[in-house]
Amino acid sequence: MTEAELYTVYKGIYLLKEFPQISKYFEEFSFRPDDIIISTYPKSGTTWSQEIVPLIVNGGDPTCLQSPNWDRVPWLEDHPNFEERPSPRIIATHIQYNMMPPSFFKVKPRVINVMRNPKDVFTSTIHYHEKASYHVSPGPQNEFLHKFLDGKVAYGSWFDHVKSWLNAEDKEHMMHISYEEMIMDLKDSVSRIAQFLEIPLDDEVIEKIADRCLFKNMKTNSSNFSLERNCRRLEKPTNRGRSRVL
Repeated sequence: MTEAELYTVYKGIYLLKEFPQISKYFEEFSFRPDDIIISTYPKSGTTWSQEIVPLIVNGGDPTCLQSPNWDRVPWLEDHPNFEERPSPRIIATHIQYNMMPPSFFKVKPRVINVMRNPKDVFTSTIHYHEKASYHVSPGPQNEFLHKFLDGKVAYGSWFDHVKSWLNAEDKEHMMHISYEEMIMDLKDSVSRIAQFLEIPLDDEVIEKIADRCLFKNMKTNSSNFSLERNCRRLEKPTNRGRSRVL
């Protein structure tokens, strides 16, 4: 399918077709001061963050991971019933800073912005697009590279996305961390995220969270890493709207 069939343009950025159905909801979304936002460009460690942050918030208790990652950390763009969720809500988004709902800039919730090397993002994106029916087929790699560099892919340019969050105001409410830092020293990354969220965790809990969030251990959690399951969920509307993993 073509870009015109699968995507729409919202504020100059390609988004999945479902977005116009919730644009009014999105603009009127009401943030809470204790919300925790995980901001990522697609394929930059989102699923990983959806495992790490809930464990930190819940003091390392693994029962918080029993629900699917899109349920434990729902997407801002997906229109789930956020008002019924208890605080602190953990919310994921691929939206650029300047596209966030107006209340975001008034309430100023904490943001964990995870970035990844664009070369690796591109490689992961092209493989994902080859499998996901709700994305345009990438075609030849050199052609898709031009689309990626020009921002003619879902959620726009990697460069614009990263710059928007790095140059954001209210920096005291934001933590920037790279995928590569997390790879190099996950325990230290967990500790830094916990400190940013002002959640006191002892060294033993931090160690357990870091160990549980190693890729080899995350793969044992059936709620992660299932493209087939997420594709089926995308195709079947639920009372929360449709969901997808990017």
